[in-house]
Amino acid sequence: MSLLAAASEGPTFHPPTIWDFFPPVIAFENTPFAFSRITLAQILATVILVLVFWLGTRRLRLVPGRFQSIVEMGFDFVRGGIAHDLLGRKDGDRYLPILMTIFFMILFMNLTGIIPGINIAGTSIIAVPLLLAIVSYITFIYAGVRKSPKGFVRNSLFPSGIPVFLQWFVALLEFLSTFIIRPVTLILRLLMNMMVGHLMLVLFFSATQFFVFGLSGWWASLGVFTGAFGLAFTLFEVIVAVLQAYIFAILTAVYIQLAIADEH
Repeated sequence: MSLLAAASEGPTFHPPTIWDFFPPVIAFENTPFAFSRITLAQILATVILVLVFWLGTRRLRLVPGRFQSIVEMGFDFVRGGIAHDLLGRKDGDRYLPILMTIFFMILFMNLTGIIPGINIAGTSIIAVPLLLAIVSYITFIYAGVRKSPKGFVRNSLFPSGIPVFLQWFVALLEFLSTFIIRPVTLILRLLMNMMVGHLMLVLFFSATQFFVFGLSGWWASLGVFTGAFGLAFTLFEVIVAVLQAYIFAILTAVYIQLAIADEH
């Protein structure tokens, strides 16, 4: 029996499409408060994040317990590994709340992509990456203006040592790079990674369902392989979730560091 003929006898296999990111409305349809599965993922991630840090810090002990130790490890990772390493202790502590919020917000929203029943990251639609990029962008400008109110924009657009006849050309490139490309790349890097991760999981598990329940017989052996790849990619998605949170936070810290550098 050919694959096409066998497929016609079972459930139709629909490959993943971009419409997976527009799930049906769960409640309040046709209102500004329409509630979908992605909204549920974002709210769930926020509630879990607040709950984790509230439980981990409400009764701080000199000798921390296991849960407090895990929460403190997360704090120390962002504080020491990102803020202090790139900005120094003084400026690192000043911008630590922003960096901490960005890192853990992205991390928890990314991880909703592997929660059964939700299966989509809260950061896989443009609204969240856009919001975080705006926060990062505003923080970068604030840091630069705070450090050098009169010289921040001038020094950003006109680096020292550039020949006079090239200054305006370089200024245009610096403007595009610093004020346009940076926030856009922050948005697209996070958004595309989480979108692709979701589509890969849908592909693997849809293929598994197709081979095992749609075709059955010896085709089910292919379902074993696609299912194994799906589970392996789920673990890989955990790594990607952490990595994307780290990259976004560290790039924000790098931009702040560039804004408060001595030449500004």
